Amino acid sequence: MAAAVRLREDYEAGRLRELAKRSEDANQTRRLLALAAIYDGGCRGDAARIGGVGLQTVRDWVLAFNAEGPACPQRVR
Repeated sequence: MAAAVRLREDYEAGRLRELAKRSEDANQTRRLLALAAIYDGGCRGDAARIGGVGLQTVRDWVLAFNAEGPACPQRVR
């Protein structure tokens, strides 16, 4: 099994939850809440359940977030 991709270090769970509260995009909100769960030390499976997606999608979200930050467009369901 490959190692999990680490999240960028310039954000934290609380900040992502704050951004999620202000978001008017439901898809962005669930992405941010799923990523916040990972920042809190939750497993990727928990993040997938929060986001309503599979593990590969969570990995894609992490890669997009690391590259583009919290405003990154959703590329996958």
